[in-house]
Amino acid sequence: MATGRDPAEGESILGTSLTTRHVEAFGRKVTTTANHLIGPLSEATSSSHYQHAMSELHKELRRPGIQQRVFSYAQTSPSELVRSKLSTSEIQHRALTFIPDELLRSIPENDSVYSLFQGFKATLPEVDESEHRKAHRRHGSKGRKLLADVPEEVKGSSALVKLKNERDKVNRRLEMMGVRKNMCSSEIREIDNKISNLNSMRRIVLDRLSGLEEDELKVEHEILELDNRLEDLKEELDDAATLGYAITPPGESDPNADANAVTLETETISDTFMSASIYEKIPSPKAKRHKLPRRKSMPIRHEHFEPGTSVKEIPAHNDMITALDFDAPFGTMVTAALDDTVRVWDLNQGRCLGLLEGHRASVRCLQVEDNIVATGSIDASIRLWDLSKADYLQQDQPVEKLTDGEEEDDSVLEDSELGSHFPAPSSSMEDCPLFALEAHIGEVTALHFKGDTLVSGSADKTLRQWDLVKGRCVQTLDVLWAAAQASATGTTSDGQWRSTGRLPDASADFVGALQCFDAALACGTADGMVRLWDLRSGQVHRSLVGHTGPVTCLQFDDVHLVTGSLDRSIRIWDLRTGSIHDAFAFDNPITSMMFDTRRIVAAAGEDVVKVYDKTDGRHWDCGSGVNGSEGGERTSVVERVRIKDGFLIEGRRDGAVGVWTC
Repeated sequence: MATGRDPAEGESILGTSLTTRHVEAFGRKVTTTANHLIGPLSEATSSSHYQHAMSELHKELRRPGIQQRVFSYAQTSPSELVRSKLSTSEIQHRALTFIPDELLRSIPENDSVYSLFQGFKATLPEVDESEHRKAHRRHGSKGRKLLADVPEEVKGSSALVKLKNERDKVNRRLEMMGVRKNMCSSEIREIDNKISNLNSMRRIVLDRLSGLEEDELKVEHEILELDNRLEDLKEELDDAATLGYAITPPGESDPNADANAVTLETETISDTFMSASIYEKIPSPKAKRHKLPRRKSMPIRHEHFEPGTSVKEIPAHNDMITALDFDAPFGTMVTAALDDTVRVWDLNQGRCLGLLEGHRASVRCLQVEDNIVATGSIDASIRLWDLSKADYLQQDQPVEKLTDGEEEDDSVLEDSELGSHFPAPSSSMEDCPLFALEAHIGEVTALHFKGDTLVSGSADKTLRQWDLVKGRCVQTLDVLWAAAQASATGTTSDGQWRSTGRLPDASADFVGALQCFDAALACGTADGMVRLWDLRSGQVHRSLVGHTGPVTCLQFDDVHLVTGSLDRSIRIWDLRTGSIHDAFAFDNPITSMMFDTRRIVAAAGEDVVKVYDKTDGRHWDCGSGVNGSEGGERTSVVERVRIKDGFLIEGRRDGAVGVWTC
């Protein structure tokens, strides 16, 4: 039924109770009030009201208190103004509840099919209703009336209701399990995202660490250059003192230089301008010689890589690696091979620094300790070298490999195939030889030195102890004589000696490995025996029987002795009792082995290095053969391994050297 009212008058504005008529009335009131206060000057009433109001405002503004408040208000920042008007709790509430538009625009899409309430309900522990009812059941049921006669229809309907309730309960449990499963999946995804972000941050920090180590190396090179310049300046000062003239510092001009030049030119005209005595005092010109850099700070970035990560691969020789060793991670490495060469390498740059020349045959064993290198050769000699006397050809700029369209010179190509684009000068190591030890009559197959004592083992079936200060042999130990004495007596001083009765392997080295420390010496021979000698008496203190093949490598610490043999096993001995602590079997003979504080690494006739982690008892493989076997490619067999502080190097039959983190 129509009311007869104008539709425009009855419609509300913006969903409120206000109508258009109310708005128009309010506008008229505002207009009238404004015209009354600020009207034309011709109307006396409006002008008087306006002028009276302005005069009162002007009087108020003249007050000092008002002016100070206005000035302080003008100097107040918006944040201080908010703090003055709002309490701390209100500010905290607004800061916590405020969400910027950027976050609102980047809200991720919610792909969960469950609501927040369902998730909250799923986090609550489940409570069995029957147990809950039993706990709240009233005590004392003596006055209850027993329901004896219940109709069958009532019993059936109650059982049906009970089954339905039980089904609903199980469905709710299933639903909660689905919610919990979805929550676990969401947590896993969130953890994966955090791990990905942490890995990205880790890569950034590793790059920063690598940059710091490169800068550190540059600073050390600058220090080395300054040391060389200081030595050169000292030599010039000594020469000047010898000849009796002063050296003009660089950057300063000598005012008498022209006069001296004229005098010198006049003296050169005479045939007798210099006497023989003065001529003898002139020092011979010396080439600028640079020391081999020694790292003052060791790199640590290899400790933060995953175990088994390849650092670099160096094509070191043209034939099988027979021995290798290094002093420290990213330090100096020395390698020997059947190509009758001994090369010194910079592991940080991966290039050859020079060759140690002096042996007349291939080197079978070597050791690097700080700057000193000891090498034992097939020519039955032992030579010692001091790498601190080497000439160092500094290379500041990294080597850039040539592209396919460029051609290399043949002389450079031959050396680049051996791990260096810049051939090492032939005279770079000419000052390194110290002396040679020659007393063996067979090839030297094992050696070890500690301090001023060096012990060597040879194919002549003897062990020799050398005094490195005097450079001569101080004691000779005959292994066959010791074995014969043990067989004759049947026992040693500690009652642990017994003969194995096995014949030595003719293809194996008679002395496969040895190590000395103070007066203790451990020696492994081709008969599978590990003999512990006392260098003070020259007698065998104890023998360890267990290997069924020649011993090729050994190493001991304060408690344990680890040995490797051609019988395809590695054994760990307890030096306190002489018993076997542990043993590991492999598929091929063990040719080299070494351990550090955490891992034992071994070369077992495969294209990978066998690694045993002593902390968690895990065996795993390291080397290029791990990835090569997956791709169907076969790499060369590993012959020699060395490890120090988790830094592993391995030498192969093809002459290549691999560097890995372990």
